[in-house]
Amino acid sequence: MTWCVTTCNFDVDVDLLFQENSTIGQKISLTEKIVSVLPRMKCPYHIEPHQIQGLDFIHVFPVVQWLVKRAIETREEFGDYNRAFAVSQFHKQHRTPDDLSLEESQRHLAAGVRSVKEQYAPRRKYRRQHQAELTDEESRVHSTLLEYGQKLGVARSQSKDVGEKSDVKKKDGAGVGDDEALRHAADEQRMQALMGGMLAAQEGRLTASAVGSIVGRQAEEIQQMASQYAEKQAELQGSRGERLTGVQQHKRLLASLQKQIASQTSQLEEVQSKCAELKLKYDDMQERMQAASDYSARIDSEVAALGDIENSDNKEVLQRLRDLVAMNESLKKQEQDFRVHCREEMARLQEELAQLKMEDVGDTSEDQERSKLIRQQHDTDSEKLQKLRILLAKKSRDTATLQRRIDEVPTRAELSQYQRRFVELYNQVSSKLKETKQFYTLYNTLDDTRLYLDKEVNLLNSIHDNFAQAMASASTKEQFLKQFEQIVEGVKQNRGKVEKKKQETKMKRDQLSDNYLDIVEKQRLYFKTVKDFKEECRKNEILLAKLARRPPQ
Repeated sequence: MTWCVTTCNFDVDVDLLFQENSTIGQKISLTEKIVSVLPRMKCPYHIEPHQIQGLDFIHVFPVVQWLVKRAIETREEFGDYNRAFAVSQFHKQHRTPDDLSLEESQRHLAAGVRSVKEQYAPRRKYRRQHQAELTDEESRVHSTLLEYGQKLGVARSQSKDVGEKSDVKKKDGAGVGDDEALRHAADEQRMQALMGGMLAAQEGRLTASAVGSIVGRQAEEIQQMASQYAEKQAELQGSRGERLTGVQQHKRLLASLQKQIASQTSQLEEVQSKCAELKLKYDDMQERMQAASDYSARIDSEVAALGDIENSDNKEVLQRLRDLVAMNESLKKQEQDFRVHCREEMARLQEELAQLKMEDVGDTSEDQERSKLIRQQHDTDSEKLQKLRILLAKKSRDTATLQRRIDEVPTRAELSQYQRRFVELYNQVSSKLKETKQFYTLYNTLDDTRLYLDKEVNLLNSIHDNFAQAMASASTKEQFLKQFEQIVEGVKQNRGKVEKKKQETKMKRDQLSDNYLDIVEKQRLYFKTVKDFKEECRKNEILLAKLARRPPQ
């Protein structure tokens, strides 16, 4: 348990190297320290010191199991950290052939990207004639962007799409379409005004885009001249009508009215179709509103029912349910907004893609050849990248296999822990053997005592049985006394032998005790030497690491 705690980077104030033969008090102190450390480790199990000391396996096993699992996790965590640190130190000073080839390919790719950027750098298409006319910053920004072919507002080629979108929005019943149309018209006018003061920066010829821009700038003037021409034509026809007969004037008037009726009829049909579509949408919205009203009424009734059953016990639960419902509604609304935004973004990207495709159609053969070379380079680099990834996966598998083999070899700390465990097992077996020998010695001593007591009892019984017969005459009495003296002399001799054996055993015990103390002292000196050797090895490794990191002279 102490090993697991120290492996998990928690301090236990104990040194097992010098306390192999701990007393009962030291063992109790150690168990108390272990129990005090477990709450700091956030151990989910509770245990008492007497349960550890008494080997209460029912309560000790879950704690030991949890400690071992925690120690394994800590070792894995620090193993990954040390492995990553070692790899980073390796990459700081060394490079593999794969890294060199990857850097070389990256340099080639960077050169290709730079050449593409230089080839497709921004080019001036127009040039402003009078820079002093632009007073505000926004106009200068728009003018600069237009000089390089960029349009910050709405392009003229997108005006039709914008008109169709505004018509759709008008059909939906929203008034946002008019504002957008006005805003697009204002942007178009501002762009035409800015383009009016620019000249195409081409080599002595006008392109189709330049002619289109000129026609776009003069569209208002052309429209004004067309309206003036129509008025003059109407005046001329009116002056000639005075000379015509009444029948011809009536036919012309009838034809004009028929054209107006046809125009109004087409407008009426268009308005009726729009009205029918709006009516369908209105009915759909009414159905949705009715469904939403029913759903809202049902929610209100359920909320009222929840309010009726609310009390002090389930108040927190109901409040949490309300918060969750509100959160759900908010997430649904965010999801709908996100979907709408995604549709708009997809439409915008599709439009840009269509424009790019249209622009790509007009590219020259040189641009197509350059694009083909770029695609080939991209395919080649992709194949190289795939090969590098396969090689990296193979290296990763080899590294993992080697790591597993390295993990199978016990480290110095693990060998030290194994040694400690074997020493503990040896001490436990030794104490058990010592206890068994004491029991054998006690048994032999008690058996000898019983033997001597049996002899003494038999002797006393013999004396008691023969005492009356021996005292009957003087001769038997004298013989009895001689036998009694012989018995006493034999007892004294036996006592002397036992005393001598006792002294020899005592001397042998003292000699063994001295030898034991010498061996214990040597053992302590050995452990101290091993500890000093480990410390010196650690210092040596630190110095070697510093020497390796030092740059060559």
